[in-house]
Amino acid sequence: MARFLISIPATKRIYLVLALLTLEVHAKGLPLSMASTKTMDRKEADHHDHVALLDFKSKIQHDPYGIMNSWNDSHHFCSWKGVLCGRKHKRVTSIDLQSRGLVGFLSPFLGNLSFLRTLMLRNNTFQGGIPPQFGNLFRLQELYLSRNSLEGKIPSNLSRCSKLLHLYLSHNNLVGSILPEFGSLRNLESLAIHHNNLTGIIPPSMGNFTSLSELSAADNHLEGKIPEVLGQLKTLIGLGLGGNRLNGNIPVSVYNLSQLEVLSLSANQLHGTLPSALGLMLPRLEYLQLRDNQFWGVLPASLSNASELGRIEIGDNGFSGRIAVDFGGLQNFILLSAANNSFGSGEVLDGLQFLSTMTNCSQLFGIDLGGNQLKGILPNSIGNLSSQYLVLGGNQIYGEIPSTVGNLISLKLLFLESNQLTGTVPNTIGYLHKVQRLSLHSNKLSGEIPESVGNLSLLNELYLADNHLGGSIPPALGNCKQLLLLGLSKNYLSGTIPKEIFGMSSLSISLDLSQNHLSGTIPSEVGTLKNLAGLDLSQNHLSGELPGTFGGCSSLEILSLAGNSFQGSFPEFISSLKGIQNLNLSSNNFSGSIPQFLARMPIKALNLSFNDFVGELPTQGIFGNASAISVVGNKRLCGGIPQLQLPKCQPLRESKKNKKLLRFIMPVVITSSFLVIVVISISIFRLRSFKRRRTQPKSPNFSGRPFLRVSYRQLVQATNGFSAENLIGAGSSGSVYKGVLTEGGNLSVAIKVFNLQHHGAFKSFIAECDAMRNIRHRNLVKIISSSSGLDFQGNDFKALIYEFMPNGSLETWLHRADEHQQHIFPIPNLLQRINVAVDVACAVDYLHHHCHNQIVHCDLKPSNVLLDSDLTAHVGDLGLAKYVHSAPNLQETSSAGIRGTIGYVAPEYGLGAEVSSNGDVYSFGILLLEMMTGKKPTHPLFTGGLDLHTYVEMAIPERVMDIVDPVLLCEDHRRTTAANSRSSPLGETKCNLPEQCLISLLKVGLACSMHLPEDRMNMTQVVNALKSIKDTFTMAEL
Repeated sequence: MARFLISIPATKRIYLVLALLTLEVHAKGLPLSMASTKTMDRKEADHHDHVALLDFKSKIQHDPYGIMNSWNDSHHFCSWKGVLCGRKHKRVTSIDLQSRGLVGFLSPFLGNLSFLRTLMLRNNTFQGGIPPQFGNLFRLQELYLSRNSLEGKIPSNLSRCSKLLHLYLSHNNLVGSILPEFGSLRNLESLAIHHNNLTGIIPPSMGNFTSLSELSAADNHLEGKIPEVLGQLKTLIGLGLGGNRLNGNIPVSVYNLSQLEVLSLSANQLHGTLPSALGLMLPRLEYLQLRDNQFWGVLPASLSNASELGRIEIGDNGFSGRIAVDFGGLQNFILLSAANNSFGSGEVLDGLQFLSTMTNCSQLFGIDLGGNQLKGILPNSIGNLSSQYLVLGGNQIYGEIPSTVGNLISLKLLFLESNQLTGTVPNTIGYLHKVQRLSLHSNKLSGEIPESVGNLSLLNELYLADNHLGGSIPPALGNCKQLLLLGLSKNYLSGTIPKEIFGMSSLSISLDLSQNHLSGTIPSEVGTLKNLAGLDLSQNHLSGELPGTFGGCSSLEILSLAGNSFQGSFPEFISSLKGIQNLNLSSNNFSGSIPQFLARMPIKALNLSFNDFVGELPTQGIFGNASAISVVGNKRLCGGIPQLQLPKCQPLRESKKNKKLLRFIMPVVITSSFLVIVVISISIFRLRSFKRRRTQPKSPNFSGRPFLRVSYRQLVQATNGFSAENLIGAGSSGSVYKGVLTEGGNLSVAIKVFNLQHHGAFKSFIAECDAMRNIRHRNLVKIISSSSGLDFQGNDFKALIYEFMPNGSLETWLHRADEHQQHIFPIPNLLQRINVAVDVACAVDYLHHHCHNQIVHCDLKPSNVLLDSDLTAHVGDLGLAKYVHSAPNLQETSSAGIRGTIGYVAPEYGLGAEVSSNGDVYSFGILLLEMMTGKKPTHPLFTGGLDLHTYVEMAIPERVMDIVDPVLLCEDHRRTTAANSRSSPLGETKCNLPEQCLISLLKVGLACSMHLPEDRMNMTQVVNALKSIKDTFTMAEL
């Protein structure tokens, strides 16, 4: 055979050998080298390796770095890039092509490399299945195939690789179960199969891995119990099984793994108690992660003996009793996250003593104990903590806030809300120069708001509502130039509202001064609040006419001025508030007619009751919905829809007889009516005030929208039986339909119907309901209602009803598939793209920094950004959203099931990092780069090391014009309508693009999509940067 092959020309010989090997591999499933190894001469062995490598090369479809160019016959294959051979036999022993951006399929001929010891192909885009011929590599020690797009089952033949030490198959799309045959790999030291779609149980045969030091099977669909035999893995250092469906107790044998450093079992259905000697049984433990399970009992005090312990994450369980761990000896301790348990239950009055033991933890990053039952007084030693995040809200803490809190100079977030704190807000609070979020609401604090609060120059949110604070509002608050939310409602504040408050242009979420004793008029500086979404000044003693500058508050969605003494005609500036949705002017002294322009505005709740409006009430728009408006107490109104029961309007001309009669009757009627109305008004006012004083929400709530109850039958009618004509989009988790709810006044809606057969759909429904329940922002898709019940066949049915967005998604605008879409969705110009970027950034910034609990979206991408009729962007689809009770944690191992979308998911999630706002920042950065370049992150050009971030980074700044979306290069697309721009050939217009603006935008995108989370901007910085770019660009255009 050898002589025959040698006699054939080299070019033909390779193809002949390929054909022969293909025939034999497919016929027998065995490598040619196994057939006659002993009789084969060196040249023949070389041919086997040579041919196998060439076949591997032939399966590569994309090679962005040209690695395969060196794989040619001008050099021996041992000198090819990524290939290593043995010194003696010149056989291939190692292939290392990790992170090379390769796209293609794995060649079964690699199974013929009988001397191969290392195969490293991770972080590429290999597709298809893992060839079963890999099981013939009996010398193989290291197999790295993680972070690819491999599918199918893990071949059982791999169990024949008896010398295998390291097996990495994580971050693929593998299915099937963990085969019991793997138990034969007794030499295995590392097994990483996390982030796949594996099902079934953890087989008992895994107890045979007696040399195993790392076992990571997190984020799959594994179920059943953790097998007792895992306790036989005496060399195990890390055990990660989180994000599955495991149930039962943690086996006692696991606690005997004395070498264990990481125990990560979060997000399962595990239950039971922790052994009291846990810290003695696992003395090397560094990371304990058990959150989102059903554990109960006490946190073992013996954890004090685990001297290397750095993180405890046990939130969302049922732990109770005293926290008896002495943290004083834990020099490396970083994070205690134990929110939403029952710590402190059982009348423990000194439940905060453990805080004093944490003062020695010099690396302490955060403490989150919100939502427990901790009782006691905050110790003075709290000022010695080095923590950046301190969350103790929602407990039963009493006494005063110690003045030593001012020593927490590294603090960025302080949450003490919903406790029983008394005394004053300490003046030393002004020393917290790094604090960004300060929440003290729903306590019993008294005295005045200290002027020193004005020293908090980085403050974004200040919650002081629902206390007993008095005195005036300090003008020094105006120095908080980054303040986005100010909540001072339900106190005893008096005096006038300082003009400095209305001069804070940074306020964008809400300003709530309601239910105080404020007086005077509203200064003209109110027009500075151009970014504010919610303003509530109700239930005060304010008076006078509203200044016309109010119209400058163009972003207002909610405005409540109820329960004051404002006067004058209906404020004309309301017509300038294009986004107003909830307007409450009740219980004032407004007069005159109600203007018709209100009927054309997008108002959803309107309260004009108890004023002195006169004339005919409109019937169109909001006035056609009796449940959405209130005009009671306006005795001179007439007309309107019948449901309002107003008197009919009289003809303009009346007889002299009627006029004389009216002159006689009217004084009597007016006097009597006035007395009745006064009595009724006072009664209603007192009743409402009493109810409002009794109500103590945890955070300011501007929600005034009536909640529609929608049944399955109504949704069937609204969508014409969920017809295909009304189908907007569909995915694995469900479908979205356009519909019209007649009960809501022919309201156009989008209806998201969940496919409950799909794994995670129910959890997604609950997550989205939970996320949308208490959040409200002009740039978030607004949920109108939900529907949960049975369909006509008796099957479970769940749906969410949203406002319909007529302009579709940003995905459709950026990437039009055909001419029809180009006509419906014209090419967005640069200013429109900037506006969309600002809108999306504001929405994400709100989720991260301005919700009661921080929310991480987890799936930010163009298809989840929807555009309304004015091209205002709204972020939607919070089905993967995660609540985070403190600020983002350090890069820590996590087993939370991060799904997201390929291309937009932050790289640290692939390494098991915890959900954090940094992940959303990365996704936003990629989205912004996509908007400017017109290229998706999954473009065939971007694989391996060359991704969208690198592509832009290499071009900045000299070649920026080469990478931006070509449609932005034309002046026509900025100054004409979409229809005009389609008729003008691209090449015939003159380029006049503001290059510096584009560079600035791309730099923001790059800063957001940095590989390391700590190198990224935060969303507040992003919003400020984008608004500055927008202002510069707008001024240049003028």
